[in-house]
Amino acid sequence: MNKTLLRIGLGLVTLIIPFFLIMSAVRVLIQPWYPRFEYRTPDFPPDPYGFTLADRLKWAGLSIEYLTNDADISFLADLRLQDGNPLFNERELSHMLDVKIVVQKMYQAWNILAVALLAAFGLAWLGKRLPELAGALANGGKLTITLIVCVLALVAVSFDWLFTMFHRLFFTGNTWIFLYSDSLIRLFPIPFWRDAFIWMGVLTIGTAVLLIVFGGRAARQTA
Repeated sequence: MNKTLLRIGLGLVTLIIPFFLIMSAVRVLIQPWYPRFEYRTPDFPPDPYGFTLADRLKWAGLSIEYLTNDADISFLADLRLQDGNPLFNERELSHMLDVKIVVQKMYQAWNILAVALLAAFGLAWLGKRLPELAGALANGGKLTITLIVCVLALVAVSFDWLFTMFHRLFFTGNTWIFLYSDSLIRLFPIPFWRDAFIWMGVLTIGTAVLLIVFGGRAARQTA
């Protein structure tokens, strides 16, 4: 294999790893288990407008299900509170549709990166370059930890700024800003997202450490 192409390929693997690991952690968190866990943490704020724990678990579960299924927005638009009013208003429904689009694109990107990494493994195995690939994976783990440490530092120093920048990156204008009395804020207040960022960081760092340890060991043993 051409050495220049090999270096480029290994460099791409190293760059892919942070995005793949971060998206993997996000996929783990976009599941019903996370609100079930988060709502029961000791300092999680109660809903000042009356949602009980059971209410939050029900509506949050359905909201997350919508993000990961093939249903259209009527899946959420048809949800009704006990008094007959819709769970989400038009602004909230519009935002949830935007979020679903972002989530689905992320899933597609994750699939593409997974295929790319599998292809890299196949080529490395055929070309007897597994030690170099293992080293690239370990380097990717180190790059991932550097990025996540920066993110967690921002969470600690100014989560509001980070949260705002995140939404400005993925959404248009102020479509993501709601009243405290809106269902989306009642179900998913700021502490929910702050802790989600922290858990994303913890899960990503954990998998990155595994890559560093086992990737580095494989690189040394098979070199």
